[in-house]
Amino acid sequence: MTTITAIGTTPRHRISASGVLRSEWTKLWSLRSTWYSLASVAVLTLGLGLVIGATYEDSPELDDPVLVTLFGLQFGQMMVAVLGVLATAGEWSTGMARASFAAVPRRLPVLWAKAAVLGAAVFAVGLVTAFVTFPVAQQLLAGTQLEAALGDDGVVRGLFGAAAMLSLTALLGLGLGALLRSTPAAIGTFVGVVMILPQVARLIPYDWVDTAMKYTPLNATDALISASPAHGSPTPLGALITLLAWAGAVLAGAAVRLVRSDV
Repeated sequence: MTTITAIGTTPRHRISASGVLRSEWTKLWSLRSTWYSLASVAVLTLGLGLVIGATYEDSPELDDPVLVTLFGLQFGQMMVAVLGVLATAGEWSTGMARASFAAVPRRLPVLWAKAAVLGAAVFAVGLVTAFVTFPVAQQLLAGTQLEAALGDDGVVRGLFGAAAMLSLTALLGLGLGALLRSTPAAIGTFVGVVMILPQVARLIPYDWVDTAMKYTPLNATDALISASPAHGSPTPLGALITLLAWAGAVLAGAAVRLVRSDV
């Protein structure tokens, strides 16, 4: 049986969610910066965990086994934020954004797919890194106040919290890149608002400032990674909600701009 197609008609291309996800997954892993960034996070975290385990001496200020062991993730936080920025702002600098939105005219599925694949990839790498680094470092911390096991209270939650922190930080960077559409501007905003502002705000002698700064991404990070958050810090759930709120707000802003403005 022969199928006849009318002359002058254009076959419709059906856009599916799975197709957009596959496309964004391919684009993410085709970037060398993805491999370099995630490998650096894993190597740096494991390396610093081993150094800390080999040199640690009991200290009343460094008494949380998860937070201290995974200290390298605090540097990894900056790396995944930059990766998130590059995943979006980088497409505007190269012009690939126009091609992406020509293929997916509704635009928003592209943003959500980018967020899904980046968030999942960073969470997976962060979780594996945390569950490898912690027991390896604990081999060197036996007999110290940081000696702990996976079955101890708060340890597994802290390891999952570390992966969630990295994933949400990457999404915050992705949202900033999509909102500002400039790699330098997005990275500068992340460093200034997320990394520097909470440190500077500590110099302001007002209780409400101190309370507000507890719910910034930087301060929420320590509470989320800790087995036992310090007194006065947000609870792990409060810290998770804080990071979700920041990432969600920035992604929502990026979505609004994407819909209302030209590429």
